[in-house]
Amino acid sequence: MRLLLGLLLALLPWLPFAASALKPGEKVIVLNSGEGTVSVIDRATRKVERTLPVGKEPHHLITTLDDSDLVIANAASNDLVFLDPLSGEVKRRLPRIMDPYQLAYSPDGKWFVSVSLRLDRVDIYAMPHYELKTRIPVAKTPSHVAISRDSTMAYVTMQDSDEVVAIDLAAHKLAWRMPVGKTPAGIWMSPQGLLFVGAMGRDHVEVIDPAKRAIIASIPTGRGAHNIFPMGDGQHVMVSNRVDGTVTKVDYRDLKVVGKPIRVGAGADCMEISADGKELWVTVRWEGKVAVVDLTGQKPTEYIRVGRSPHGIYFRSHAPRDR
Repeated sequence: MRLLLGLLLALLPWLPFAASALKPGEKVIVLNSGEGTVSVIDRATRKVERTLPVGKEPHHLITTLDDSDLVIANAASNDLVFLDPLSGEVKRRLPRIMDPYQLAYSPDGKWFVSVSLRLDRVDIYAMPHYELKTRIPVAKTPSHVAISRDSTMAYVTMQDSDEVVAIDLAAHKLAWRMPVGKTPAGIWMSPQGLLFVGAMGRDHVEVIDPAKRAIIASIPTGRGAHNIFPMGDGQHVMVSNRVDGTVTKVDYRDLKVVGKPIRVGAGADCMEISADGKELWVTVRWEGKVAVVDLTGQKPTEYIRVGRSPHGIYFRSHAPRDR
C-alpha cells in the first residue's frame, strides 16, 4: 500500500500535463475548403467520425476569446458559422459577412477583423455584436492578419502586391504599408513585438520590426514558406513550406532554424500543436489529408484522409497561442 501511495504521489505533478495532452472524447476539426465541409475526427482513434456541410470555401477558423465558439469563415457564401469547439456541432450562423477569408479578434475584445482576399479589403467590426464600422480598401489580395498585443494595430499581408499593411483599429484607417518579400502569406507577432512573415515566393520567413518598419532578418525555411504557428514554449514557431511539403522549426528569439525540416506532404499548410508540445497536426492541402507528426521523433506517424483541399485545423487541448 505504501509503495502504491508513493507511486501515486510521484505521478501527481505529471497528471495535469498528461491531461492537457488529450481531453476525453476530443475532436479535431478540419476545414475542407474545396468541398465546403468540415471533417470531425476523433483525436484518440484518428478516425473521421462525420463530415458536415458548412458553406462555400471555408478556409480559416478561430476561437472566440472565451473559447466558447469555434468560428468558421466561409469566403464564398459570405457568412460565419459558429461550432461547438468540443463536438464540432453547428451552433449558429452569422450572415452578411462579406468574403471572410481570415479572421482575428483584438485581445481587448473590442474589434473583430475580417480579411477579404477576393474583394481586396479589410473589414473592421465592433464587438460584441459584430457591428460593421469600416471597410478599408487595400491592394492587392490581402491574405493573413495578426493583431498587436495592445490591440491598437492589425497587420495584414498582401499576396499580390508584396506588402504588409498596418491598420489603426481605433481610427479605422490605414496607418502605413511597406514592401516585403514576394507573395507574403502567414503572419505572426512574437511576444517581443516582431512580425514573422512567410514569403512564399522567396522561400523564407522575414522578420519585421514594425516600430522601425524595417526587415531585420531573413530565415530560410523551405520552398513556399507559408504559415507560422507558435509552439507555446516561449521560444519556437513551426513554419509550413507548401512547395517543399515540409515543416520547419524556428527559434524566434535567436532567429534561426532548429534541426532539419520534417517532410509531411505536398501543400503543407495550417497547423495545430498539442498542449504538451509533442504532437503536430498539419493539413496537407494538395493531397487531401492531415499529417500527424511526432515532434519527439521528428516524423509523421499517421495520415488521415479528409476532404478536398483541407485548410484550417483545430483541437481544444492545444499549445498556448500567446507565447
